[in-house]
Amino acid sequence: MLSAKVRRKIAPANGDTDNSADKQDQLLLSAAICNGEDLGPSVRKAFASGKPETLLHNLRHFARSKESEIEEVCKAHYQDFILAVDDLRSLLSDVDSLKSALSDSNSKLQFVAGPLLTSLDSYLEAQTVSHNVNLALSLIFSCIKLLELCSRSNYHLSRGNFYMALKCVDSIETDFLDKTPSSTLKRMLEKKIPDIRSHIERKVSKEFGDWLVEIRVVSRNLGQLAIGQASAARQREEDLRIKQRQAEEQSRLSLRDCVYALQEEEEEDGLSGVMGDDGKDGYGNGGGNGLLGFDLTPLYRAYHIHQTLGLEDRFKQYYFENRKLQLTSDFQVSSMTPFLESHQTFFAQIAGFFIVEDQILRTGGDLISRMKVENLWETAVSKMCSVLEDQFSRMQTANHLLLIKDYVSLLGVTLRRYGYPVDALLDVLSKHRDKYHELLLSDCRKQIAEALAADKFEQMLMKKEYEYSMNVLSFQLQTSDIVPAFPYVAPFSSTVPDCCRIVRSFIEDSVSFMSYGGQLEFFDVVKKYLDRFLSEVLDEALLKLISTSVHGVSQAMQVAANMAVLERACDFFFRHAAQLSGIPLRMAERGRRQFPLNNARDTAEEMLSGLLKQKVDGFMTLIENVNWMADEPTQSGNEYVNEVMIYLETLVSTAQQILPTPVLKRVLQDVLSHISEMIVGALLGDSVKRFNVNAIMGIDVDIRLLESFADNQAALFSEGDANQLKTALAEARQLINLLLSNHPENFLNPVIRGRSYNTLDYRKVMTISEKLRDPSDRLFGTFGSRGARQNPKKKSLDTLIKRLKDVS
Repeated sequence: MLSAKVRRKIAPANGDTDNSADKQDQLLLSAAICNGEDLGPSVRKAFASGKPETLLHNLRHFARSKESEIEEVCKAHYQDFILAVDDLRSLLSDVDSLKSALSDSNSKLQFVAGPLLTSLDSYLEAQTVSHNVNLALSLIFSCIKLLELCSRSNYHLSRGNFYMALKCVDSIETDFLDKTPSSTLKRMLEKKIPDIRSHIERKVSKEFGDWLVEIRVVSRNLGQLAIGQASAARQREEDLRIKQRQAEEQSRLSLRDCVYALQEEEEEDGLSGVMGDDGKDGYGNGGGNGLLGFDLTPLYRAYHIHQTLGLEDRFKQYYFENRKLQLTSDFQVSSMTPFLESHQTFFAQIAGFFIVEDQILRTGGDLISRMKVENLWETAVSKMCSVLEDQFSRMQTANHLLLIKDYVSLLGVTLRRYGYPVDALLDVLSKHRDKYHELLLSDCRKQIAEALAADKFEQMLMKKEYEYSMNVLSFQLQTSDIVPAFPYVAPFSSTVPDCCRIVRSFIEDSVSFMSYGGQLEFFDVVKKYLDRFLSEVLDEALLKLISTSVHGVSQAMQVAANMAVLERACDFFFRHAAQLSGIPLRMAERGRRQFPLNNARDTAEEMLSGLLKQKVDGFMTLIENVNWMADEPTQSGNEYVNEVMIYLETLVSTAQQILPTPVLKRVLQDVLSHISEMIVGALLGDSVKRFNVNAIMGIDVDIRLLESFADNQAALFSEGDANQLKTALAEARQLINLLLSNHPENFLNPVIRGRSYNTLDYRKVMTISEKLRDPSDRLFGTFGSRGARQNPKKKSLDTLIKRLKDVS
């Protein structure tokens, strides 16, 4: 052992044989191996320097050095190793015993575990079967649910409950399609689900298309109903205004305190009776099954279904385009039917369209936006204005224009309640205000001409009270509040109430056109056209009647009487226009103008006066029979004045039954003035060459008779009016007074002339004075002493004549 130990001992290195470089490499290599470092760099370096043998030598040297160390370690543990081997040997016998025991235990275990393993295999097999059965049941239940959904979907499809069918289809697609174990069933569902959706889309689209067709008829009926309700409401308002005017009139005329309660009927709220709230599938929001079948269910159903299908935007666009096309179609005006007959249908269709759109806008969610509805309304207003402009430009009958205007105003009232602006339509109506009134004036001109042409110039006979009320009270032509006894003979002819009816109709038509047209205060406009009607139409027609149809005194007297009654009627016309226009009477009376029939009234009175003057002229021709050189003055008046007096008294007794007192006074005053002019004219004319004082005194008696006639009229007129009648004889009276005056030269005194002879013309006075011959001229003229015996009056008269000649 020791020798072996010596043999394995590694000799120390000889410093003489190794150079310092190899020794250094050997140390580095040893250090690297001891430290467990990578020897790759050392190996590469050895081969790179071409000295692999040195590296190998160093490795071998290191190995020998380690073998020595190993041998040292083994020597140190040799005894322990031997003890361990002994322990292993003793352990081996124990292991053999253990092996035999284990073998016996294994045999017993195999014997006992065999049946258990067989049972375990059966259990595992049963467990697998159970799992498969449970899985099969689960799939069957899933298929049952799927089939139930399919059956429910078919049920809803057959009942038309498309939304519920779509919900079932969506549930099948979401919850069961990907989990369906049957590939066949899955392929069937993948094919049928799109088919079902397409079917539902087609069905609701068809229903929507049918609704689009139906809603046009419904819209027209709906528009007519809405406009009819507006008309009924307007009529109720008008009835209330009439009752209010009657109440105000009775309060104004009655001395008692009267209390009037005007109760307005409760107005139905729009079309509440037309639109219901029930609908199929819960789509009844804003729909209805009312009187007109205004049902939005198909629309909302289609919209909801398309929302469910994810086609909301497409449906909204489709709806808007179709409704826009319908509205465009509604704008078409038939050239085969007169617009007067079709205008109600035309406007009612448009009104119903926008009533439906308003309902859809308020209840249809986002189906249509307010901006789109407003754009449609702007288009409709523009088209309606264009149609109105065109149709109004063609119309030549005022009543036709009024009918259309009235319906358009009702359309405006109806749609304004739904928030649509209608100012543009009202502007068109206002624009044609002048044309309407021109046509109305033309129509009334014809009616007035017919009424006047039918006049028989006879006082109107009324046998019943209703005739009196219809022809007198309705136009406030009565002069007393006491109802006369019947039969009653009116002072006017039938043409007066006929003309009053025409004027009243003109006022009502004018107010009707101006009312509800957006203009609140229109009395001034109505008054302007009423003035035109009275002054241009009625006045001119009366003038034509007077100039062409009046040929006798009785006719002229009747026309003059009619004019007096028409003057009262004109006051009623303006009050009636004010009441219809909603203007207080005090404001209307404040702006009253002069009598608009002045020309006709003056012409009628002139015509009557002219005819009376012609009659008087016939009697005045008897003045030629006057003895101008009478020896004695007449005491009872000349023949001509007696005839004139009889005629005048007869005239007054007849005329006072028909002519108003002021008219009769003016006519008598004109006739007396004419008589005065005739007397002065007779003295001034060439037929009278000379006259004496006796003749002048006879004329003085004539004038006194005429003055007495004027004084006697104080019972009929007032005393002041009677005095005015006497002033009509002023020229003749002043001339006679001058000729009979003892101091005729006073005529030259301006003060006296202004007080006593203000109506005399100095040239007439000079001419007539030259014709006066005093009786003394005839008695003493033959003795050649005229100058010496001339009386003072004659001298004064000669002085007057001389001075007048000097002035001339």
